[in-house]
Order: sequence, then C-alpha cells, then structure tokens
Amino acid sequence: MRPATQTPAQHHQHWIACHDCDALYPVPKLGLGQKALCVRCGAVLLQRKRDTLGRSLAMAFACLVLFTLANSFPLLGLNIEGRVEYGAVISGVFELKHQGFSAMAALVFGVSILAPGLKIAGWLYVLLPLRLNRRLPGMTTVFRWIALLGPWAMAEVYMLGILVAVVKLADLATIEPGLSLYSFAAMIVAMAATDAMLEPHEIWERLESLK
Repeated sequence: MRPATQTPAQHHQHWIACHDCDALYPVPKLGLGQKALCVRCGAVLLQRKRDTLGRSLAMAFACLVLFTLANSFPLLGLNIEGRVEYGAVISGVFELKHQGFSAMAALVFGVSILAPGLKIAGWLYVLLPLRLNRRLPGMTTVFRWIALLGPWAMAEVYMLGILVAVVKLADLATIEPGLSLYSFAAMIVAMAATDAMLEPHEIWERLESLK
C-alpha cells in the first residue's frame, strides 16, 4: 500500500488517516479477518472483524444492565461498632454538595454517572437501529458525541478513588461491599470491551448506506 495522493477524479473517495503518523490513504476494501497497515509506521489503519456490530450491541446492552444495577443498590457498607451505614454512588455526590464542595460534586456526578450513562445511551441509539437497518434522526451527531464523551466517562477513576477510601477506612470500620460495587467494576470492563469491539469505519459506512 502506498500513501495516497488525491486527484480531481478521486475527490469522491473516502480517506483514512493513520492514528499514529497522520499518513493519508484511500479506504481499502477488506474481507473478514483482513487488516490494512500503514506503510510509514506499520500501525493498523483498518481491520474487519466478524459481526462487530452485533457483538458491540450485545456489550452495550450489558453495560446498560450493569449501569442500572450500579446506581440502584448500595455501593459500600461501613460497620462501625455494630452500626452499619450504606452509601450508593449518588449519595457521595449529595454528601459532597452538603459539605459545600458543589464543584467537586458536579465533577463526580459527571464522570461517574452522567458521562457513562450518556455514552451507553448513545451506543444503543446508534447500534440498535443499524442492526435493524434503520436510521433515526441525529444518529451521526450522536455518534460524534460518543467519541467526545470518551475522555469524560472516567468511571475507572471513580473506582480507584473508592478503592483508596476502602484501604484508608479498613482500620476504622468493617467494609461491606455492596452489589453496586461489583456491578460498577463489571461495567468498567464491559465499557472497555465495547470500545475495543466497535469499528467506527463500519458504523460510518452503514450510516452512509442508509441515507
């Protein structure tokens, strides 16, 4: 494969840029199991996997179930001298606001609940109609926003904060993990798997074919 140069007769072609070195190529036609590599740096430009849309949709539904569980049950229980207090994900946001840390409460709400929830909803809004060969209004805009939400859907950072708090409180109280904690951890893994399975070029091709 050679770096592409655009000519007037090729202006209608679709192009792809290498994510590592920005070299520009016309989008190649690939069969299942094939992948295109950048001539300049060897990075993977495009890869065709089997039923990526179906597997991504299944993982998105799994994310939705886990997200619902993570926000519907207690996250942790603190047992201090026989007195047990449970807290959910959202209760941490309310407590920060009650203590006067409104900006911190908004940030925690955004990265742990709002951004992951919007990203999951965006996946389902795009992937489910495509699976049914249908097109809904605003699908291209939603798919662009999914990419923009990626850096803000940092549920793993919230989980890291929980683990640090558990370690620090271990000497003061007995920690009782709730169903929400396990669901939250599983949701992080499921969202990472969905990102890995999703093929953006295939999504854009399907969106264009349904115009």
